[in-house]
Amino acid sequence: MPFERTLRRMLVAIAVAGLTAGIAASAAGRLDLANLAWTLGTAPVIGGLAASIVRDFLAGRLGVDAIALLSMSAALALGQPLAGAVVALMYAGGNVLEDIAIARAEHDLRSLVDRAPRQAHRRTGDRIDQVPVEAVSVGDELLVRAGEIVPVDGVVHSALATIDESAVTGEPIPAAKARGSAVLSGSLNAGETFELTVTAPAGESTYAGIVRMVTAAQTSKAPFVRLADRYALIFLPVTLVIAFLAWLVSGDLTRSLAVLVAATPCPLILAAPVAFIAGVAQAARRGILAKGGGALEALARAHTVLFDKTGTLTVGGARLLSIEVAPGQCPEDVLTLGASLEQASHHVLAKAVVAAAIDRGLKLKAPEQVKETMGAGLRGLIDGRQVTVGSREMLLSDGELSPWELRAIRRASWRSALIVFVAVDGRPIGALLLADELRSDTPRAIRLLRDAGIARMVMVTGDRAAAAQAIGAALDLDAVLADRVPSDKVEAVRSEQRLHPTIMVGDGINDAPALAAADVGVALGARGASASSEAADVVILADRLDRVGEAITIAQRARRIALQSIIVGMSLSLAAMVAATVGWLAPVPAAIVQEVIDVAVILNALRALTPAGGRGGRRITVEQGLALHHDHQALFRHLDRLRTIVDALDDAPPENAASLIEEAHRLVQGSVVVHERDDEGSVYPQLAEVLRERHGLSAMSRAHREILHLARLLARIAEDLPLERVDRYLIRDAQRVVEAIETLVRMHTAQEEDIYEGVTTQSAA
Repeated sequence: MPFERTLRRMLVAIAVAGLTAGIAASAAGRLDLANLAWTLGTAPVIGGLAASIVRDFLAGRLGVDAIALLSMSAALALGQPLAGAVVALMYAGGNVLEDIAIARAEHDLRSLVDRAPRQAHRRTGDRIDQVPVEAVSVGDELLVRAGEIVPVDGVVHSALATIDESAVTGEPIPAAKARGSAVLSGSLNAGETFELTVTAPAGESTYAGIVRMVTAAQTSKAPFVRLADRYALIFLPVTLVIAFLAWLVSGDLTRSLAVLVAATPCPLILAAPVAFIAGVAQAARRGILAKGGGALEALARAHTVLFDKTGTLTVGGARLLSIEVAPGQCPEDVLTLGASLEQASHHVLAKAVVAAAIDRGLKLKAPEQVKETMGAGLRGLIDGRQVTVGSREMLLSDGELSPWELRAIRRASWRSALIVFVAVDGRPIGALLLADELRSDTPRAIRLLRDAGIARMVMVTGDRAAAAQAIGAALDLDAVLADRVPSDKVEAVRSEQRLHPTIMVGDGINDAPALAAADVGVALGARGASASSEAADVVILADRLDRVGEAITIAQRARRIALQSIIVGMSLSLAAMVAATVGWLAPVPAAIVQEVIDVAVILNALRALTPAGGRGGRRITVEQGLALHHDHQALFRHLDRLRTIVDALDDAPPENAASLIEEAHRLVQGSVVVHERDDEGSVYPQLAEVLRERHGLSAMSRAHREILHLARLLARIAEDLPLERVDRYLIRDAQRVVEAIETLVRMHTAQEEDIYEGVTTQSAA
């Protein structure tokens, strides 16, 4: 390829020199020298083109470059060396222009390969050695200095690291990684020097997988491109027929030459590959790695999407959903005691409980004398108290359950959640409900797919039917297939394929067969060397489901631009040929018109490099979107407390009920009301400037008014709380209002998160 590009540049130089020398000789009155110069400038291009055609023919390919060969040869044979020189320059220049366009489109892909780290700093005792990255083994301790690219996958061994993953995942904000957190190869150390424990050798690390995919992307040829090649072959006999008719009608072979010169198959030859390579590069900027134009074209034609559930539609692991407490107990105390004891366990649920406590900023205590019963729970001392954390069978007696215990078990059943009870000195004080939950971006991802024209969406999962149906109903999916093993997933993919082009989206090893079987397999998550990524045609490097919709949108746009370039370009070419047939274009002007069409086609195809326009208006920055998200996170903590108050009001005596209602009132006024008024006064005016459709924002403002109305009702109830007037009816009314506020604010906040995500500036990282 480098040799061919060098040869093309040499031919351009020869053509330019011959044309220039001929023009100078003609201006000096030496037409004989001018014709010689033009002939010498054309002949090498004819020779190079003839060799290329013979090579393609021996390989079983017949290209439409034969038109250019005929036009140049005919020009010399008919005594029109100037026309031949102009065609030679246009043809050789078009090839160089194609090289430049493809190089521009491949730049983002090539930059991923070029930045692959080749050296690592390995700790050996007290010495730091610089070694080739291939020499690094699992378990080695590496030093990653400030500003360096992480050479292999690993976990942070030092206290803290600040990692910029934008080049790998497309996420623009550097992430703080605590000790034990996973770090992907290819990421940039945006903070201080840190130590890394290697978890995968260089050849199996994320970045190695990315490099392999990029190589495949650069060498793959889309079916649409191959189809364009076949259409180009039809263009050859059509051109010859028109040239023959031009000679037959006029009796002038110069007109036939003009037709051959005007005939340019470049819209067919160049538009499709340039547009699809540009689309692949644009996708790479967003952390979407397509293995070539073929994968991108298949995405553009997709009708049906199948999703795995766990880790794809959901977060993929246990998360704390809620804390149920016994009367008089504090949710934070229940979680603190449970998480403190769970620190001594390696169970996956234990890790989820500890992570939830840390996320809430709780200070955990060291457990003592811990004894674990596998599959049931564990016991130990926390500050001298006997704490037990475990299953219902381990903690609860066979006698009648208390109302709060029944409520906790019932809620766990409704939400398909696991329940972990916490007891102190043999008395249950609360329960932790844990379950897999929807990703925060899943509803938006489903909406983006619908907007992109995906007509059918199906979830296929190995999970039990009840949990799967709940997720399917929440997302309004078209079908839910539960209790499916990997072979069943493959069969589901094939069943859908018989009807329409099908995408399979998954993230785990068990999804790899289905990903390979689908028209397009999309692997979710930044694990470039995993089995699912190797089997997939498209890898979403960022662990975000909404990027699937983005990938389809980018693919559809690339295909649309390729079609536009082909249709408009070929129409212009045919118009030029007709003009040459009737004598409106002589050979030299026809060659110039041909080149103008070629340049226009290539420039239009390169539009696929840029993000789709049409949204109008400005957008809020990533930092503004992040600040709004953090405001919501703070609000959620207060909403959790409101939910606890609602439960506590079930059986609270009047004096306790009054204090709980007053606390709820203070939380609502000090947090919810302030937040909603700030949204209405400052945030929504910003959103109004960036949203095309503002009716939805009006509906959101109406939700603000309803929340503020409920807050006023709660304030009235709180004002009427002298002890003698607190009866069960007042308590029930307060309970209903607080519950309505908590539910409405959660739903409203989720809708706002969706809007913020949609209008936040998209990074091109």
